[in-house]
Amino acid sequence: MAKNRSELVAEVAEKSGLTQKQVSDVLDGVFEVFSSAVANGEKLTVPGWLSVERTERAARKGRNPQTGEEIEIKAGYSVKISAGSKLKAAAGSPN
Repeated sequence: MAKNRSELVAEVAEKSGLTQKQVSDVLDGVFEVFSSAVANGEKLTVPGWLSVERTERAARKGRNPQTGEEIEIKAGYSVKISAGSKLKAAAGSPN
């Protein structure tokens, strides 16, 4: 079952003993740090859980799906999020 932000905040507040407002403020801070790191081209790692980094995409040719016309897609940036060992272990393995 997918969780939205408010469900996540409520569950973390319950498990941590913090108020939902405190948890929400912490999440805002965490995501601001992630955004800042990505904007500055830095890799941010939470050992065992995840890493977030900006990646470069080269310019390339593509097609307009409506017309089939070939178009040039500019070089740009993307974001890569990788799961760490603890997150992968939590996912389990197929039986």
